[in-house]
Amino acid sequence: MKKHNFSAGPCILPQEVLKKASEAVINFNGLDLSLIEISHRSKDFVDVMEQARELALEHLGLQNKGYKALFLQGGASLEFLMVAFNLLEKKAAYLNTGTWSDKAIKEARLLGEVVEVASSKDANFNYIPKGYTISNDVDYFHCTSNNTIFGTQMHEFPETTVPLVCDMSSDIFSRVLDFSKFDLIYAGAQKNMGPAGTTLVVVKEEILGQVSRKIPSMLDYSVHISKDSMFNTPAVFPVYVSMLTLVWLKELGGVSTIEKINKQKAALLYSEIDRNPLFQGFVANKEDRSKMNATFNLTRAELKEPFDTILKTAGINGLNGHRSVGGYRASMYNALPVESVQVLVDTLKELERIA
Repeated sequence: MKKHNFSAGPCILPQEVLKKASEAVINFNGLDLSLIEISHRSKDFVDVMEQARELALEHLGLQNKGYKALFLQGGASLEFLMVAFNLLEKKAAYLNTGTWSDKAIKEARLLGEVVEVASSKDANFNYIPKGYTISNDVDYFHCTSNNTIFGTQMHEFPETTVPLVCDMSSDIFSRVLDFSKFDLIYAGAQKNMGPAGTTLVVVKEEILGQVSRKIPSMLDYSVHISKDSMFNTPAVFPVYVSMLTLVWLKELGGVSTIEKINKQKAALLYSEIDRNPLFQGFVANKEDRSKMNATFNLTRAELKEPFDTILKTAGINGLNGHRSVGGYRASMYNALPVESVQVLVDTLKELERIA
């Protein structure tokens, strides 16, 4: 029986996507060849790459608006550096809301000045800073929309005249936003889109080519655009599974439909955390809570062993919190069914009953 998978990443994927992907590993498109042994230059895979890129733009509402979608490698960690290589001439502004923002800042400082406009580091990143100012003399502003470790999420984004860059690794395609406000979006696939191994980059082409430095080919967005995401051999299987997931999302009704489901899941869990005296949410302000990653702790440490036993009996997987926060973390990505969240809620109630 399939476990209830709350893992923060690699994430849960739709069962029909896993089934189609497993079939393709044996026999792809009736070729009597595996997906992972055909040429990435073959028409069969080129069609996959083109469909994945088109669907990404379609779901974000960015078709025919000057944006290009790329499927690259190296995860968000490489994007921390690539963003700076391609956009940072002198100075950039960063909002620091967690571990991944911290790492992005570290990489950008290798190539220029970084202004940290605000940070929630003072409270172990348990809130989203607000009321900060972004200077007009920076090359771009960078933020992280959702923080898997700490369970915070940006629900509003600043108005700015400089290019807006966002790491959306853990909430891409989960909610409706005006994505045209962003000039560059990147997201590691393994948090909400597919298996580890590929990274989606969506970039407004007009912001490129503004820096004076020479950019190594593998780090140059313009090079990857010119080669349709095939400058080097792409991550064939992760791109294919990401494409299947984007098809699944479209057939479900798109981002607007999944947003409603995600709100339902988050409301179900948070209402029980707030009601149950044995649990306490980690995030300081309810308005900063993530709809993707709910972080919470026990109010009585001696209940950890019986609660963990209840979780195991219920078939719940991947609920342990990150070591920097402790406690528990329920990652409720797009493919996680409401039924799994209900099972988790029932375990919280069960602990209260026996405590």
